[in-house]
Amino acid sequence: MIDKKILQSFKNTRCLVTGGTGLIGREIVRMLCNAGAEVISVSLDNILVDPRATHVIVDLTNFEICQNITAEQDFVFHLAGIKGSIEVTKTKPASFFVPLLQFNTNILEACRLNEVSKVVYTSSIGAYSNAEVFSEDQVEGGPPMDMFPGWAKRMAEMQIEAYKIQYNHHNFSVVRPCSVYGPGDNFDPNNAMVIPTLMYRIYKGENPVIVWGDGSAIRDFAFSRDVAEGIILALYYGTSEYPFLNLGSGISVTIRELVETLHSFLNFNYEFDTTKSSGFPKRVMDITAAKQIIHYNPTTSLRDGLRETWEWFVKNQDEYLRRKNYFAD
Repeated sequence: MIDKKILQSFKNTRCLVTGGTGLIGREIVRMLCNAGAEVISVSLDNILVDPRATHVIVDLTNFEICQNITAEQDFVFHLAGIKGSIEVTKTKPASFFVPLLQFNTNILEACRLNEVSKVVYTSSIGAYSNAEVFSEDQVEGGPPMDMFPGWAKRMAEMQIEAYKIQYNHHNFSVVRPCSVYGPGDNFDPNNAMVIPTLMYRIYKGENPVIVWGDGSAIRDFAFSRDVAEGIILALYYGTSEYPFLNLGSGISVTIRELVETLHSFLNFNYEFDTTKSSGFPKRVMDITAAKQIIHYNPTTSLRDGLRETWEWFVKNQDEYLRRKNYFAD
């Protein structure tokens, strides 16, 4: 939980949240509204996440729009992004790369021109070069793991670094979350990530649920509310000591443990298909720096987070149909 004094500091402030209908953005919108902030949530999704916020459907690839919506804002939380499976990342790279470059550049430059007091930009673990454990001290000598979206994320980070060098601006903070899940996730069966994909297939009665690989791959799954708290803390404290800070769960989980945790409260059969690739053997984040610098403290257990996500999905299983689909032909 975030210290109440920190949340109280947002009372009567004007806050803009891009990507406010996403699984992290909606949590930030809720927390800021609870704190008494005047919140504008921006998205292309036809979804209302909190009636206390002003919801605006606009296209952030238009620079003039970005200038207008960031004007007179005290704080901007830039979370707008494009989320999709490994398959669509490979087959439709332009659908990631081009709009990400456009709205990242536009929002950050608009914030600079409008002299927004503080800005936090949400990058991604995919911006890292290949490794097993990801640390802020890692020297990135190679391309990003998630090639096209990873480069777009890195470019926004470099834009912020350029502001520091040229204008001595230190009011822009950057975080790199790991694999995030939670209520409001993308459950589109055609391009969802691993956890919503599994839940969708379980709900639809697939028997058995086939899981690729032998289950030994290790991942870092962070619950959306924990990451949302970390992003608010990053804006509050700033991240200028590092180019960015990692936001993860702090816990390594195998895919087998993930499936077994789902099985602990859901009744389904499953099998691992060892003829299929398990993917990268290990991808976890070191969150030591975030704990020290911004007092980040993720507290949601995997089981509790999965159960809350499942309960939300059962009640809102068609919400993905009201989302902007960047991969539609």
